[in-house]
Amino acid sequence: MRWVKHKGKRAVHGFKAHVGADADTALVEEVSITSANVNDGRAGPEALPDNPGEVFADSAYRGTHFRDAVRAKGGVPRIVATGMWGRDEQETLRRLKEWNQPIHRVRGRIEKIFGTWKRCSGLRRMRWRGLAKAAVQVHLTAIAYNLKRSMNILAAQA
Repeated sequence: MRWVKHKGKRAVHGFKAHVGADADTALVEEVSITSANVNDGRAGPEALPDNPGEVFADSAYRGTHFRDAVRAKGGVPRIVATGMWGRDEQETLRRLKEWNQPIHRVRGRIEKIFGTWKRCSGLRRMRWRGLAKAAVQVHLTAIAYNLKRSMNILAAQA
């Protein structure tokens, strides 16, 4: 566990979970756990599945380290842009919205995983101390989530 403070919010002591999930089914494929003070772009490559295809991520993963790791595994990075350069402001804003719109649509499905974990599995707080024990808790939560999600997918197909 490490202390981390973010943009005017109070400091917290904890961990981060990085998840590689299927964009269509929202089933968790890979999980990586880090201390809260580790940069997302540095920790993200550990959560990449083999043959990732298109990789959708928020702007915290923007950077050469994560982008190169995605490309090395044969994927295509689709990372949210927070700003663009251009002479015409309206044209630049249109291009920025055009780039981010499909990314936000997929990322919204993936963010639901974290919401479900927090709401249904009590993952707002860690049960045990230590990175290894936190990793066990998150992995068990991912297994339970995948089982429940798989049942819902199969029920919808029937």
